[in-house]
Amino acid sequence: MARKKTQKKPEARIVRRKLPPLELRRLEDQVVLITGGNRGIGLAMARAVAKEGASVIITGRDEHTLHHAADQIKRDGGTVVSHVCDVRDEDSVDELFAAIHRHYSQIDVLVNNAGLAQRNAQVDHLSLEAWQACIETNLTGAFLCTRAALPMMSPGATVVNNVSVAANTAFPGMAAYSASKAGLLAFTNTLREELRPRGIRVISLVPGATDTEIWQQFWKDAPREKMMSAESVADAVVAALCLPANATIEELLIRPTAGTL
Repeated sequence: MARKKTQKKPEARIVRRKLPPLELRRLEDQVVLITGGNRGIGLAMARAVAKEGASVIITGRDEHTLHHAADQIKRDGGTVVSHVCDVRDEDSVDELFAAIHRHYSQIDVLVNNAGLAQRNAQVDHLSLEAWQACIETNLTGAFLCTRAALPMMSPGATVVNNVSVAANTAFPGMAAYSASKAGLLAFTNTLREELRPRGIRVISLVPGATDTEIWQQFWKDAPREKMMSAESVADAVVAALCLPANATIEELLIRPTAGTL
């Protein structure tokens, strides 16, 4: 009996996203630093600005995740430098900016995105450790990075602080996270007025429920189908960054359309 020939399976094609033509890259020659750029909204923003031609610097505390994120951006054709940094630690932030100085002479966009949530807990069951972790990461980290970045920023530069709707909406069981974000909003509003005479724009990014890993920290069964994607938030940020130099969006509020959670 003749042996049946086995049909050879076609090889899988790897499709990689290429950068648009040079004349269409709206952030060409821009240097963009994104803290917490190794996952979630931060990584989505990093990929989006790299696609627009920006040179991207991403930070994170987890070295493995950070390198994986950088590899994704490089596969897309983007230019990226990654550096491990704990934004809560002043020495770690100083080391980050010393490394940046070795690559670049200026920062055009700083995105203070690094953040964490807390385990859902009422105030009388909230540990001091959980409280301090939120405040130090979400608020003090933004302060330390902003203070270090400003000497490298010139008129036309932009600071984007990822604030969250928790800054002005009460969520029981989330006192530490909400307090850190409310503090970040106040810091952002003050910073905007201080930097306005220097021609540096300051934007409050206020995303609603976004489908990222942060929900695992406090609501594992959250209805992800009602949330917006990190890429949607990133696209809105890119649009704000590409406004003319004499225009800005002071608060970028983005909400999902699938209903409230």
